[in-house]
Amino acid sequence: MKFLRDIVAKAKVPFEKGGKLERFYYLFESVDTFLFVPNETTKMKGVQVRDANDLKRFMMTVIIALLPALVFGTYNVGYQYYHAIGQEPASSWDMWWIGIQRVVPIIIVSYVFGLFIAEFAFSVVRQHPINEGYLVTGILIPLVMPPTIPLWQVALASIFAVVFAKEAFGGTGMNVLNVALVARAFLYFAYPTNISGDVWVYLGGHQPIDGYSGATPLALAAQTLESGKSVVESFATHGGYSFSNFFYGFIPGSIGETSVLMSLIGAVILIATGVGSWKIIVSVFGGAYAMGLLLNAMGANQYMMMPAEYHLVIGGLAFGAVFMATDPVTASQTEIGKWIYGFMIGVLTVIIRVLNPAYPEGIMLAILFMNVFAPLIDYYVVAANKKRRLKRATV
Repeated sequence: MKFLRDIVAKAKVPFEKGGKLERFYYLFESVDTFLFVPNETTKMKGVQVRDANDLKRFMMTVIIALLPALVFGTYNVGYQYYHAIGQEPASSWDMWWIGIQRVVPIIIVSYVFGLFIAEFAFSVVRQHPINEGYLVTGILIPLVMPPTIPLWQVALASIFAVVFAKEAFGGTGMNVLNVALVARAFLYFAYPTNISGDVWVYLGGHQPIDGYSGATPLALAAQTLESGKSVVESFATHGGYSFSNFFYGFIPGSIGETSVLMSLIGAVILIATGVGSWKIIVSVFGGAYAMGLLLNAMGANQYMMMPAEYHLVIGGLAFGAVFMATDPVTASQTEIGKWIYGFMIGVLTVIIRVLNPAYPEGIMLAILFMNVFAPLIDYYVVAANKKRRLKRATV
């Protein structure tokens, strides 16, 4: 490693102050700190925690936690493809290969336009370090997209999210809204036909077999408002839509959102490393389940009567709870606030799903809505703590 360290040190000279490439110093610095732990320590007085974890390594932990969802999502794209055109059973490699052809270009476009164009441009113009947050955002954006999304729209959404959801607020650590969800929301409202409806299964130019429907479980559940058939019956008549398949993820949907199991594996990694808040994750599931039970009790229509546990395994609730709601920048920071924040995300997700059938999935809007209210929640939690302490001090 010393040999590589010496090469990087020599290459650094032109980028330092007074060098020919001084303007591009932060581009070089981003590569340097990605390869090696920064040799800087805090100069502040007092007790400080010193370790080898900087922001880049913090973000790498999240990427590792995302790998199970990414790997399975790639496989599921191929699985849904062969299922739709009636060429089952296909080999595992055939399914992987179809998925790789669809997913890898989306990831490449996300990084090229979001990181190497938008982030690097702001770094050069504003002369600030490369924001490491996009290491995670660059993976999250493809995972919340359908496999059929046009690549030029991924590029446009990535740039939009970086510029308006991140850099406009000052960069990493300053954004109010989750950047990846802003990219998805932008496409949903700007180009709805490419991110809603029957866009969740890649067909590769083939015609689906007779009777096949690429509708997601949430779309089928919303259709019961007109058909009057129970949601569970509707799932049973649609091949492969069992509770176990919902949990494992063998259903149409966004690339990385279908598998609850893979999201839970990611949750274990985040919680074990201290990167993700278990309180937020648990409270999101708890809020969704509680709202599902309340709607069951009301029972005004078949969708309301869908068993509450189904809300936990269909759609992107698990993925959103684990990887989006726990974003340390946009989530609540106080311990009590995390419970409130997560619980309300779960509640709002189910409300949007059931009471707004025009938009079957509610986790995106619920998280973005609560991102806005997270500072307010923390403000009142801190204010209540101060009030209690003042009372004790008076006594």
